[in-house]
Amino acid sequence: MDARQMKIKAAEAALSHVQDGMRLGIGTGSTAEEFVRLLAEKVAAGLKVEGVPTSERTARLCVELGVPLKSLDELPELDLTIDGADEVDHALRLVKGGGGALLREKIVAAASARMIVIADQSKVVETLGAFPLPIEINPFGQVATRIAIEKLASRSGLSGTLALRSSGDGAFMTDGGHLILDASFGRIPDAEALARELNTIPGVVEHGLFINLASLAIIAGPEGARVMQAV
Repeated sequence: MDARQMKIKAAEAALSHVQDGMRLGIGTGSTAEEFVRLLAEKVAAGLKVEGVPTSERTARLCVELGVPLKSLDELPELDLTIDGADEVDHALRLVKGGGGALLREKIVAAASARMIVIADQSKVVETLGAFPLPIEINPFGQVATRIAIEKLASRSGLSGTLALRSSGDGAFMTDGGHLILDASFGRIPDAEALARELNTIPGVVEHGLFINLASLAIIAGPEGARVMQAV
């Protein structure tokens, strides 16, 4: 079973949690896109759902495949969000934002009664941090914000580079008009403390640590999909 087949297996398992009439948060990324394709087949067969996309990319795919969409203002309370992750540990703490949609992803997840993470087994880690942590920042004062993050990392015993994400010949810009710093910490021993401290830096719009948001994770491997709950 190759990587894409594993993503499809996770998406199939997540689809079993979707019920007629649900208000769905629909995530961003390669695994979430496999879920959208499967969801579209069910919608075409008569399933009634309304989706809130977490990115413009996801919105375009949903429109293309016929998945009904609403804005989060129209559906401010959701039943379920299904989204991927760049890392997930055994307490269901996540690193997200590799695709640059972390702000909208976190807003949608927080507006949902439940969040299910879908991923292949390569995303499961003992300790978060091997995947660079995305930190979304305001363009105004970006140098000052970067220095504040570097000082926080030093106080927290974290080392590694902060790299401004690029796209083509310029800086990557999120759907919200912000920049992303990718923090290659390597290991984050206290994700909760880091999340709290990042939230105190005024130029930080959001960060990719998703804590106490996921209800369960569906992890796909060569032998199929398994459910992982917090331990």
